[in-house]
Amino acid sequence: MLPLVTLKTLLRAKCFWRLAIPGSVRELHKDYRIVPPQNFSNYESMKQEFKLETPEYFNFAKDILDQWTNMEKAGKRPSNPAFWWINGNGEEVRWSFEELGSLSRKFANILTEACALKRGDRVIVILPRIPEWWLANVACLRTGTVLIPGTTQLTQRDILYRLQSSKAKCIITDEVLAPAVDAVASKCENLHSKLIVSQKPKDGWGNLKEMMKQASDNHTCVKTKHDEMMAIYFTSGTSGTPKMTGHTHSSFGLGLSVNGRFWLDLTPSDVIWNTSDTGWAKSAWSSIFSPWIQGACVFAHYLPRFEPTSIFQTLSEFPITVFCSAPTAYRMLIQNDMTSYKFKSLKHCVSAGEPINPEVTEQWRNQTGLDIYEGYGQTETVLICGNFKGMKIKSGSMGKPSPAFDVKILDINGNVLPPGEEGDIGIQVLPNRPLGLFAHYIDNPTKTVSTLRGNFYITGDRGYMDEDGYFWFVARSDDIILSSGYRIGPFEVESALIEHPAVAEAAVVSSPDPIRGEVVKAFIVLSHDYKSHDQEQLKKEIQEHVKKITAPYKYPRKVGIPIMMTICLVF
Repeated sequence: MLPLVTLKTLLRAKCFWRLAIPGSVRELHKDYRIVPPQNFSNYESMKQEFKLETPEYFNFAKDILDQWTNMEKAGKRPSNPAFWWINGNGEEVRWSFEELGSLSRKFANILTEACALKRGDRVIVILPRIPEWWLANVACLRTGTVLIPGTTQLTQRDILYRLQSSKAKCIITDEVLAPAVDAVASKCENLHSKLIVSQKPKDGWGNLKEMMKQASDNHTCVKTKHDEMMAIYFTSGTSGTPKMTGHTHSSFGLGLSVNGRFWLDLTPSDVIWNTSDTGWAKSAWSSIFSPWIQGACVFAHYLPRFEPTSIFQTLSEFPITVFCSAPTAYRMLIQNDMTSYKFKSLKHCVSAGEPINPEVTEQWRNQTGLDIYEGYGQTETVLICGNFKGMKIKSGSMGKPSPAFDVKILDINGNVLPPGEEGDIGIQVLPNRPLGLFAHYIDNPTKTVSTLRGNFYITGDRGYMDEDGYFWFVARSDDIILSSGYRIGPFEVESALIEHPAVAEAAVVSSPDPIRGEVVKAFIVLSHDYKSHDQEQLKKEIQEHVKKITAPYKYPRKVGIPIMMTICLVF
């Protein structure tokens, strides 16, 4: 049998797959239109004119949100809401910036008074797409507490790891995950406050809905320095447990202006719908900072699971002008008939989180008359490269560098490579560090230093630049799996696999998928006692086991058992 260490090496020596999407490509949509940019004239002028001043003190709630409240009161902003939420069952919430301010100040008082949190204390927030998630974000900004978002797919073990490693003093979640928190709370010495979003009381938990009824909205926003820690995002790595990526009040609060103003091209009259999971930095990108910097309306749909029909109906029934979703979503959407839907307000579609197939963008254009403007960035950054309005779109390209960064293709020694040569994608950080970059990996200086090569931050992605200055993604330089917009580290899945008694050894790699882009594929060596068991049943047991041990999106959708040196039985 091929040794597992060798198997891992061979399996992971892979490149990125671009997959064809089934179905014929039709003629260009009769309503195809090129929408001119609202905030700039062309790419060249955008690059030349962009400049961000970094003040000594900055707080997004006070310096951005409260200023939009003042604009509203003065009649200098359209009647567009600041926040618009639906749940698909008839419930609807609309807030002006003034209402968002009042409610978030009540929430802030709960954090500082009932929870006794102080500036710099860390707060884990694990909530689905409900209005309280947005209030929690703004309340943390107002109090200077450090927000740590988490996806609702986290398991008990994931929650324990995040509570212990972050030393969070407070956690905010719903009645679905509250039992998992209670099961591990005794092992988390720093945790002293628990808030639940629920219609029912729960012992040991502060009921946020009831507390909001009693809280005062008289709160003074803390005066935070621009480089104070604002948020921590857990992100998967090639090896080990997820690392903590730290962002300051300015790195996202100011840095994401490049996303809102140029890539999303938002104005106060726009309504943007971003479908990202609340646990990821992409929600910070396109559901909070980028839209509200521009004074636009953030639209949200509870949408517990992705349903193409619900997407189409929502785009048809509501005045959504900008739609932001992962390539996987677009792949799923184009598999459905859209002919009975009219997206009358929609004028701009963007995508990020993983590379998008040229076939997908072409079919979306054929069916809607709109292009998809792909963007490229990371949890650690704001937009690195993007396709911007007014630019020629080269299908399959990430576009050109955003005004925020000086982006280059580098060799192993940090030398800049000429057009056409593949290398590591890097951002110049010396002598002047750009604003939209993370501060560091929390409690992990070695990992932070490892991202630097000469004067550049190394993204961990490989690509090349063509003669016209367009950047093209080739592959991850590590083993991270990008599936449906989720980053999945092989180590996390392998660790979960080997806890099953049937698994003696395991290797996890990426496998191409026409819908999700990539999926997790596991190759396992069975323990002696399980070699005679029914493999089909074992596959299901092992998959369910992984779903329980770690977040369900990480489970291996494909499982293989190497039985000889050159033969794999995949089932």
